[in-house]
Amino acid sequence: MKPPQPPNKSSNLAAAGSMSGKECSSHKGKWRKRILRWFSWLLIFNFIVLIIILLVYAILQPKKPRFILQDATIFNLTVSAATPNIISTTIQVTINSRNPNDKIGVYYDKMDVYATYHHQQITYFTAIPPVYQGHKDVNIWSPFVYGENVPVAPFNGLALSQDQTNGVIQVVFKIDSRVKWKVGSFVSGRYHLHVSCPAYVPLGNNQNTGIWIGNAVKYQLSQSCSVSI
Repeated sequence: MKPPQPPNKSSNLAAAGSMSGKECSSHKGKWRKRILRWFSWLLIFNFIVLIIILLVYAILQPKKPRFILQDATIFNLTVSAATPNIISTTIQVTINSRNPNDKIGVYYDKMDVYATYHHQQITYFTAIPPVYQGHKDVNIWSPFVYGENVPVAPFNGLALSQDQTNGVIQVVFKIDSRVKWKVGSFVSGRYHLHVSCPAYVPLGNNQNTGIWIGNAVKYQLSQSCSVSI
């Protein structure tokens, strides 16, 4: 009889290595399938969300609020005679805002009104209290905007001197606001609303033009404003 042969360690290690390699390959295959399945579900979910957004947009047909600068009452709008780069302003403006949507309400959380000249701010911010604007509703605000002895940038000094000679100045009244949309009981997140209302107004109080209101002159403008969100 032949004595029993000792186990072949090298063959056992090879077999173990082969089994380990198969298990590792199988494990990687399972993870690959899981990742592909997860990625497929993510694509399907995003597609469904996109379809819902498109359907909601088609049904609601949202429109931006519309703004009109109705008039401006000038209490003071002067350029310093000694220093032509200094401007003082006190103006009350009447702004008409309309929500054209019949299914969407608008929350105005914060509204700041101010005036600019050649893209330079020449008045302080005037805050309008928060308000909700319902479907097809109209709101009218009459804030004061003012600035005392505001230095105009040197590159605008020549234009200001020319405007002073012509007796009229182009001022852009702006509104910066944060708004939220309301559809039923759903309220969206905040969006930035920017409104620009250009207007040509005379320098100083001229008794031959405008409508006198006490010591001020009121100018009817009815100027449409540009709105961006």
